[in-house]
Amino acid sequence: MLYVEVILPLPLEGVFTYSVPDIMAEKVKMGVRVLVPLGKSKTYTAMAVRTHSQKPDFQTRDILQVIDAEPVLLEKQLKLWQWIATYYMAPLGDVFKAALPAGLKAEENYKPRTVRCVTLAENLRTEPSMQLAMSILARALKQQQTFATYLHLSHWDETDGETPPQHIEEIACDELLNAAHASDAVLRQLINRRFLTVYQREVGRLNTTGEAHPENILPLSEAQQDAMNQIRTEFMRHNVVLFHGVTSSGKTEIYIHLIQRMLDEGKQVLYLLPEIALTVQMTERLKRVFGSRLGIYHSRYSDAERVEIWKKQLSDEPYDIILGARSAIFLPFTRLGMVIVDEEHETSFKQQDPAPRYHARSAAIMLARMYEGAHVLLGTATPSMESFYNASTGKYGYVKLTTRFRDVALPEIRVVDVKDLYRRKMMKGPFSMELLNAIRAALKAKKQVILFQNRRGFAPMVECRVCGWVPKCKNCDVSLTYHRSQNLLTCHYCGFTYAVPKQCPNCESTELTGRGYGTEKIEDRVRELFPGARIARMDLDTTRSTGAYSRIIGDFSSGRTDILIGTQMISKGLDFGNVAVVGILNADTMLNYPDFRAYEHAFIMLSQVSGRAGRRGDRGLVILQTKSADLPVIRQVVDNDFAGFAHDLLEERRMFHYPPYWRLVYVFLRHRDEHTVESAAIEMASRLRQSFADRVLGPDKPSVARVKTENIRKIVLKLENGIDLNLARQLMREAREGLLSDKRYAAMNVYFDVDPL
Repeated sequence: MLYVEVILPLPLEGVFTYSVPDIMAEKVKMGVRVLVPLGKSKTYTAMAVRTHSQKPDFQTRDILQVIDAEPVLLEKQLKLWQWIATYYMAPLGDVFKAALPAGLKAEENYKPRTVRCVTLAENLRTEPSMQLAMSILARALKQQQTFATYLHLSHWDETDGETPPQHIEEIACDELLNAAHASDAVLRQLINRRFLTVYQREVGRLNTTGEAHPENILPLSEAQQDAMNQIRTEFMRHNVVLFHGVTSSGKTEIYIHLIQRMLDEGKQVLYLLPEIALTVQMTERLKRVFGSRLGIYHSRYSDAERVEIWKKQLSDEPYDIILGARSAIFLPFTRLGMVIVDEEHETSFKQQDPAPRYHARSAAIMLARMYEGAHVLLGTATPSMESFYNASTGKYGYVKLTTRFRDVALPEIRVVDVKDLYRRKMMKGPFSMELLNAIRAALKAKKQVILFQNRRGFAPMVECRVCGWVPKCKNCDVSLTYHRSQNLLTCHYCGFTYAVPKQCPNCESTELTGRGYGTEKIEDRVRELFPGARIARMDLDTTRSTGAYSRIIGDFSSGRTDILIGTQMISKGLDFGNVAVVGILNADTMLNYPDFRAYEHAFIMLSQVSGRAGRRGDRGLVILQTKSADLPVIRQVVDNDFAGFAHDLLEERRMFHYPPYWRLVYVFLRHRDEHTVESAAIEMASRLRQSFADRVLGPDKPSVARVKTENIRKIVLKLENGIDLNLARQLMREAREGLLSDKRYAAMNVYFDVDPL
């Protein structure tokens, strides 16, 4: 009798054994999917990982079906799954769920994702009919504004009126409504009156066209060539190399040369980026060189497309290069030669929720180890402390590129101490006069401006001026953010929305006002101050619809936008050539965050945002507004003194037992009842102290102590480098199992976050 061990797509540890009917025995092998029964009536698509003939000492059930003729999972992929499950203390079933596209898990009845789009009605595609349409809409102002916004987004307003634009860009309805600040009712009127035509479009298409053009690879400068030679030399000694190149030093062009060398050797390359937004610019650059040899993979693609890419990677003609976000590490590779982790410092590489809470940078390093001769290149202008420490101690190779491409000077950073300006009432809302003057000068010179505010929405909170009441989420322990375009209060943790109250429920006052500035409010103020400027906003709210990223970035790159306002999205490696001024409106929101990594994250983000200025030609200008101008980290950002910053921070980390000198594991407990989670956390901490003594801190409430109706407690473990991690993990699991065996805590959710960010 043949038996098969399978992984179930459920948050369960380990593998499960089923018996294989004789008729299916020849079809079952490692890496094929099988349909299995579980419980009284449920069936699941499971992954076969091992077959054997040893009868287990328990009653087994037969598998129901073998789904695949050939494996859809390679042995090296399974090893990566097992490493992630072990290292990050996550159930193997959760890794399975995260790794495989939904379309390959039969219990998830997927449908190809479609987006509702609009296009100009056929009968309006001439100049006379367009003029007639605008005159008709003059009596419906909101419809006219929305229609004009469509014409702008699709670039119809840039034509001669007789011929459509060369490339009619598909406009998602959500994007149009957001850009026009309009309601769905307004859009329905335009559709019903046959000004616009609505249709459904399936999201995502495989890149199967385009010849490779190696001749499009640009020659390297002397400094770039030297850096590339050093990287290749370091690869002879180290599997992992940290490539530390200042902003706009031309790292991407070096990556392209290295990729071509890999392809010449018959190897595949995985190119990881932290944000989907970055793939927009990078896709175009890589397509010009590599054509259809390039595949794109990330969560914004439809399930159908991700399944197609997965299957293509298993075929005889896989993509040679995969460009993607963190989930791309799970794709099948047969000839992997190099992994590039671009912007390796980015926290977006760490999966937060749900499990597995893995870091794609660490997983990429483990993945490369499984392929003989494969290397990992970590690229950044601002290394993470862990990577910099590993390079400093010789664990990683280290290559530094200190000059910008074509010797363009790093931007001038002027610090504006707004504390005194606010006191003397010399600020114009969130803007200092120095910043406003710089914006005016840039616009006059036909240059572009980026304004960075790391809070979305209109106002971070609403407050009653009379009694101080602040609306909070009923599910989470946070105040609600006001989004004026939707006229809603929104919780940014659970997504729940609330109507804006007409009066204070506490004192019945009608004097409710928004406090603080989100990107939406900044956009409004900028429109008032610079009415002639073309303004766009890039944050989570404006980029929800498919294609919104590329349109916003494309418009700014081509000069159709003068001022781009955004959150941290705009800090992440985007390359714009005409930006003269970058305004950082409030550096203090990053500096004053209660976390040991706050200064590291602040230095990185401030340096990265600053690096968007003056990337071509004239030297750029950065106006950095802060109330903490005397902090050493501000001076280090101004001086681009990463070495001094890293030295100070590492000394502090060593002193207080933080990474990279010690490892951190956070233990989270979640339960609907606050008293239950409090007593469970005390019990869990006590159990952990029996094994780890004073390495255990807490329990304590995190800064947000209730999310989605669940109360949260956190315990911190600090483990010195060199400790037996396998034993430590075993002891942590035993502590959790002991706690959950108590009937009072049977429904408690207890999980681990290893190497948290």
